[in-house]
Amino acid sequence: MYPGHWAGIQPQAPAAIDAATGDSLTWAQLDARSNRIARWLAGRGLVPGDHVALFMENQLEFFAVCWAALRSGLYLTCVNRYFTAEEVAYVVNDSAAKVVITSAALADVACRVPPLCPDVEAWLMVDGVRDGFMPFEESIALEPAEPLASEPAGDFMLYSSGTTGRPKGIKRPLGGASIRDGVRNAEAFRLRYGFGPDSIYLSPAPLYHAAPLAYCMGAQSLGSTVVMMRKFDALEALELIERHRITHSQWVPTMFVRMLKLTEAERSRFDLCSHQVAIHAAAPCPVEVKRQMIEWWGPILGEYYAGTEGNGSTYISSEEWLERPGSVGRASRGVLHICDEEGNELPVGESGLVYFEQDMVTFEYHNAPDKTRSSQHPLHPNWSTLGDVGYLDEAGYLFLTDRQAFMIISGGVNIYPQEVEDALVLHEKVADVAVFGVPDPDFGEAVKAVVEPALGVEPGPDLERELLGFARERLAHFMVPRSVDFIDTMPRLPTGKLYKRLLKDRYWGKSGGTIV
Repeated sequence: MYPGHWAGIQPQAPAAIDAATGDSLTWAQLDARSNRIARWLAGRGLVPGDHVALFMENQLEFFAVCWAALRSGLYLTCVNRYFTAEEVAYVVNDSAAKVVITSAALADVACRVPPLCPDVEAWLMVDGVRDGFMPFEESIALEPAEPLASEPAGDFMLYSSGTTGRPKGIKRPLGGASIRDGVRNAEAFRLRYGFGPDSIYLSPAPLYHAAPLAYCMGAQSLGSTVVMMRKFDALEALELIERHRITHSQWVPTMFVRMLKLTEAERSRFDLCSHQVAIHAAAPCPVEVKRQMIEWWGPILGEYYAGTEGNGSTYISSEEWLERPGSVGRASRGVLHICDEEGNELPVGESGLVYFEQDMVTFEYHNAPDKTRSSQHPLHPNWSTLGDVGYLDEAGYLFLTDRQAFMIISGGVNIYPQEVEDALVLHEKVADVAVFGVPDPDFGEAVKAVVEPALGVEPGPDLERELLGFARERLAHFMVPRSVDFIDTMPRLPTGKLYKRLLKDRYWGKSGGTIV
């Protein structure tokens, strides 16, 4: 389904609510607005397969632009709203976007982009206008509110986060289906999580990121209301569950950590009884953190492992997870294989590169054929990997170890930082932590921890000794950090992803922007 369907059934019901202001976009408004945008884009000469870029903060107009592209057969690239002008220009140029839509809230950065992107044909700005930009509202106002005669389904071409290098566009072929049949994965959301017209979905993360965007579009495709937070706040998120009678939500592990570090009085003051499904992904969740969340919210947590590439996925329920703590589940799409660096399959319990087998690989990294090939198995081109390391148990449940790129080799021993981070983040004086390898003359690399202390905690030698002692009680000796450094604020994206490379570069003598 799509907005036109729900506008006919529940025209005045909210399709999206801005949690910060209480403003809403009804189904009738979303349908009409997305139709006008689609018609304006078609009038500019855009045809199915062309690209549009959206550089915008979380706001209601985001949904209208997304649906306009999806019902026009266009590729839409949502650009990280925290990028610099140079970084935005890289994505716009690489995607070959013909139209760029932004907002007045991001004008200071957006206004520096056009000179860097000579091939863009039109620049639109929402909520205001600057030199070189067309006023969004006035530009679309005269367009008819009726749908285009043909509404082929478009898709998103999103870019990797750039946490380990320059981001690449992840592109899937357009299948020729109609948007009136719904968006990709919507039916899976209905069957697995029970999304429907009575569901109210809380989205606490940036919409430019793949998972929040996919789930918001999937929820709306099924008639659900999306309650959009402009930015995550632990206490506000709990209050919103009570105020809007949230039924479904999606989180990343760092959000769980923030909520668990609220006081007991803060955590218990809200009525969360409407909350039926809490989905989480993006990074492995520390076992103790997830155990505490299940104890607090009940067995409503569902976890999946997947990537923007859409090359496969796993799923695990709370009940399954309690039997196999730490697992991200069994394959729900594709077949799992664990392989060594030469591509040989490894036995049960042995860690290696995680591959998904499908009938065919249906994605490519835009303008990066070498990266596309490197994601494929050396012998089986229909097996692809996201670069994660893990192992399978005897029942086929996957346990992730870490990213291959983050592995530390110290004295010939492979150390995966995730386990060290999972241990240290449980300390009450730790707000956030990153672990990685730094140069060591004797061992090649040594384990380094960088810690963001909890509010009001004084960093220094005493805290370092306390944290190292805490680690020794919980980790094998070779995994314990050699030292701990402190940082005021961890360079973590609002999506929960950590720019670990930026931290590592300081110790390896490198420098540069956030994506190069």
